[in-house]
Amino acid sequence: MTVWQTTRFNIDLSHPRIMGIVNVTPDSFSDGGQHLDASAAVHQCERLVQEGADILDIGGESSRPGAATLSADEEWSRIKDVLRAALTLGVPVSIDTCKTEVMHKALDAGADIVNDIKALEAPGALDLVTRHGRCGACLMHMQGDPETMQQRPTYPDVLAEVKAYLASRLAVLTSNGMALERITLDPGIGFGKTPEHNIELLQRQADLLPLGRPLLVGWSRKSTLGHITGRAVGDRLASSIAAALASVTKGARIVRVHDVAATSDALKIWKAAQLVS
Repeated sequence: MTVWQTTRFNIDLSHPRIMGIVNVTPDSFSDGGQHLDASAAVHQCERLVQEGADILDIGGESSRPGAATLSADEEWSRIKDVLRAALTLGVPVSIDTCKTEVMHKALDAGADIVNDIKALEAPGALDLVTRHGRCGACLMHMQGDPETMQQRPTYPDVLAEVKAYLASRLAVLTSNGMALERITLDPGIGFGKTPEHNIELLQRQADLLPLGRPLLVGWSRKSTLGHITGRAVGDRLASSIAAALASVTKGARIVRVHDVAATSDALKIWKAAQLVS
């Protein structure tokens, strides 16, 4: 589990890595509209790499609760120039999409990773990614879809359902010829889950490690943090870092964040503490 194989890079996961978020959208829940212009988004990519991002994750469609669906053409038009510029920055580049057409264009352009909130369930996505060279994939759990996922999500046992779903998708990919080294798993914090579900997933996160693949976890600025602290989305830096560190402590190898510099500093202290413990 110490390497994540991607198109251009074998990412060393012997220590935690930071995936920096670049939303090229007008309506993402915490930074919508800030990087909609391609030049602003490219500048954000450059800034996040300078701050310590190990991976860039570029998305052109919001997946916040209630978000509407874009056409593949509109999504691609938002990200294509940003993706091409990001690919020159010397770090792996992930494309955050659930559309097969967008995956295809991004991979043809050289993207290293497909980060799919629907775990490659779209028609053609599984075949495209499993057959496409060495690209990495992140498979996420979500109950419902972004438009409806927060309408009373329920689980008899949230950890058991998330684990079973991720195990089933992992089995499908490997049975179709995809190497395990290309796959990471995401429990999907905030995707069809109440605050109580999300906290339970954090508490029991280590129970997902027997699946045998690295965990990629995203707590950054999520509403559950606001539910606990009472703070608005723009004032959740401290709680985002705390959640990221808690997740790493329980076995996450990649944390997906907006605030790269602060998370990088926190992880440096965490790693120093591990060396002397």
